[in-house]
Amino acid sequence: MEADEIKKLETIKHLTNICFTSLKPADDNSGVCTAKIRVYDYYELASVIRNLIKLCIVAIDQDAAEVPITVKNQHIDVGLILGIALQLFPVDEFELINEISYLYSNNQQRNEEKQNENFTEETA
Repeated sequence: MEADEIKKLETIKHLTNICFTSLKPADDNSGVCTAKIRVYDYYELASVIRNLIKLCIVAIDQDAAEVPITVKNQHIDVGLILGIALQLFPVDEFELINEISYLYSNNQQRNEEKQNENFTEETA
């Protein structure tokens, strides 16, 4: 393997250790991972769960498109649900993909430049 390729693999390994933060392996060696969400307290956690359930009710019963009247608070806090979705969005992992892209796009540009130099030398 070329020294440049070895250096890239070492860089990718380092970035992987830094950027893979969204999922953590479970402690039971089952191959399952966990994702964390942050909430202030049990009440906010309950609100998240209630709003997810209400949203699912509306999604399932598209004809009615409303929360049943038997549910005390029928308002769906979509902002809360979207906030949880944002917490689960793997930004760090996308940063890793971006860095890998830069590593290999720069390498591809250098290879093309070398090929152009070799072609120019051969035709001269």
